[in-house]
Amino acid sequence: MNVNFGFSYVGLVYLIMLMTPNLIWAKNLPKDYEKFAANENKVLLALERTGEVLSSCIVLIFTDFNLRPWTCWSWFLVVSFALMVLYEIFWIRYFRSEKTMKDFYSSILRIPVAGATLPVLAFMLLAIYGKNIFLGIAVLILGIGHIGIHLMHRKEVVAEL
Repeated sequence: MNVNFGFSYVGLVYLIMLMTPNLIWAKNLPKDYEKFAANENKVLLALERTGEVLSSCIVLIFTDFNLRPWTCWSWFLVVSFALMVLYEIFWIRYFRSEKTMKDFYSSILRIPVAGATLPVLAFMLLAIYGKNIFLGIAVLILGIGHIGIHLMHRKEVVAEL
């Protein structure tokens, strides 16, 4: 395993793409969000928070994610970035919607709970591109918690309709 410590400008770009819509979302919560958030599974929530902190730190402190000469591995970065762009499109669609729970837990291009799934997949592909096991483990932890919580909420929303 060969990891390289240093600042990752690609990681910073990904975090900006991730955090910007989330900061806007904090002022645009879906209707009845607090009701659903109160019922979150504590284990999934702990995994989500742990994965968020680890992923956010790791993506910044390894140069493994920065651009380098083209190889077959570069396709992982291309697809990863495309998923992040799709994530931004998901948010644009949400902010233009009525901002209901159904809107928030919607799919895009048949990707379920896109607001949770897209960034997790993007960061996992970034870990593969960087050949960085630490980010891979952090994203796995994040994905279990984050996608798990979103799937539970979506199930509750569907049951309520």
